[in-house]
Amino acid sequence: MTIKQISIFLENRQKALSELTDDLARNSINMRTIAIADTSDFGIARIIVDNPDDVAETLRKAEYIVNITSVIAIEIPDEAGSLNKILKLLADNGRNVEYMYGFTGRKTNSAYMIIRCTDIPATEKVLDEAGIRSISQEDLRQV
Repeated sequence: MTIKQISIFLENRQKALSELTDDLARNSINMRTIAIADTSDFGIARIIVDNPDDVAETLRKAEYIVNITSVIAIEIPDEAGSLNKILKLLADNGRNVEYMYGFTGRKTNSAYMIIRCTDIPATEKVLDEAGIRSISQEDLRQV
């Protein structure tokens, strides 16, 4: 089970990120989480939202270059060592994590990790067999 992540390409310049968040706020778009990666010339803002297709279209109309990527969102106990156990499980099963970032839920005592892996179906199988709960796009609205 995957969710959709929106990647937004930004110039690496002053105000680029605040202009993005201005556009999001102006359109009443609430991000669940954001991760920023940069190089000397450009940056990529990766965001998770409740309605990714609508948000991507809104951003395209505002002339952003966006891409939608499938990622895995998992629920983990919000306690020391939880992430380590999952990363060891994935490594022991030959799964490579390309990048990840997290957030905490609004209504639960859990943390949530967004994971981008090389082989999503195989990674989902490893997680599922270990009893690690993946969340869907619909579940995301409830956490």
